[in-house]
Amino acid sequence: MENEPLIDDALKCELAALYQAADRHYHSLAHIEAMLALASEYRRLLDDPQAVEAAIWFHDAIYDSRAKDNEAKSAELAEKSLAGRVDPHRLARIAALINATATHQLPPFRDAHALNDAALLLDMDLAILGAEPAAFDAYEKAVRLEYGWVEEPMWRAGRSAVLQNFLARQHIFYTTEFRDRFEARARENLNRSLQALQGQPL
Repeated sequence: MENEPLIDDALKCELAALYQAADRHYHSLAHIEAMLALASEYRRLLDDPQAVEAAIWFHDAIYDSRAKDNEAKSAELAEKSLAGRVDPHRLARIAALINATATHQLPPFRDAHALNDAALLLDMDLAILGAEPAAFDAYEKAVRLEYGWVEEPMWRAGRSAVLQNFLARQHIFYTTEFRDRFEARARENLNRSLQALQGQPL
């Protein structure tokens, strides 16, 4: 089973086409490739690397900035696409990983290995927050473009709330590896962005 890739070339092509839609400015193939690169870098820490890679490929497959159920629909797509390729227990784990990216809260896994994989996946998804300032600023602009239909005052209020939510956490990242690498810069980036959104002098 492990020799058979969960995401074969045909499925990659199908998913890549979704990620290349014109309205994808951040939630694009580049985001998936960045996460896959991190998954490869931290593969030694993953219990089920292929399941995590599958979750990465599918987690933003359905993306509509006006919708609230993107992750749930992406998980459903994964279940439909991977049915028959993977046992039901493993498929349920992949779906739970995808759904966890909606809130960035850990899923209620009782298995410590599965929980660790979920923590790493969520950290990979948020690694952009701890990027170099120029890369982080490009990310912020790209997300704003995806929400181009939101009027500026509403955007500033909504985005500020999202950033404040991350800053209010004891840790933005779940794993020691990602905290050590990204936490400090993520907090700097988020604070800087928040000041700009709230019209405060930087």
